[in-house]
Amino acid sequence: MNQARPLPHYLVQRYQGWRATAFNENRAWYRRLAEDGQRPRAMVIACCDSRVHVTAIFGADSGEFFVHRNIANLVPPYSPDGEQHGTSAAVEYAVNALKVAHVVVLGHTNCGGVQGCHAMCSGAAPELEEKTSFVGRWMDILRPGYERVSSLPEDAQIRALERQAVLVSLENLMSFPFVRDKVEAGDLSLHGVLHDIGEGTLTHYEPASDSFVPVA
Repeated sequence: MNQARPLPHYLVQRYQGWRATAFNENRAWYRRLAEDGQRPRAMVIACCDSRVHVTAIFGADSGEFFVHRNIANLVPPYSPDGEQHGTSAAVEYAVNALKVAHVVVLGHTNCGGVQGCHAMCSGAAPELEEKTSFVGRWMDILRPGYERVSSLPEDAQIRALERQAVLVSLENLMSFPFVRDKVEAGDLSLHGVLHDIGEGTLTHYEPASDSFVPVA
């Protein structure tokens, strides 16, 4: 692989700073993690967006969360068709191998993936309709959510679609037999959360009211 290059200097400096401080101050903890393996209590499925700092939001340390990130924090429906499915594999590993007690779908405001889905489904982004568009084919997962909000006033559709990205993912999680079995047995709980980047707030989905309410 002749195209690979050394890390940029600024990343090397940050690594050196981390190892000299955070790592050295917690060397025993990191050694324990290495020797004993991981035992996270929760899996968090979040967006790739660099503004969503999953561990900082919840004050988590190394070893606490099994984190999977993708465009628009989406979970595809259960479809064991022999193709490669990174998100489905991560869910399977978290639930069956790590036996997490919680799966949290963490959406966020101003999501570029959600905006792209809205543009594609409304006919404003024909390039995403191309079969060769990886982003477009991934955002097909959210098409059912777009159909639910397409009758809303245009200025409300994207914010509503951000919530749908969480809800569609929760619904799709329940299509996985091993997820459904553990939820019904009381061994696993699913959670839908929306993070407002600018305000720093969290709301979570409440089935009783079918709405997102502030995290108390």
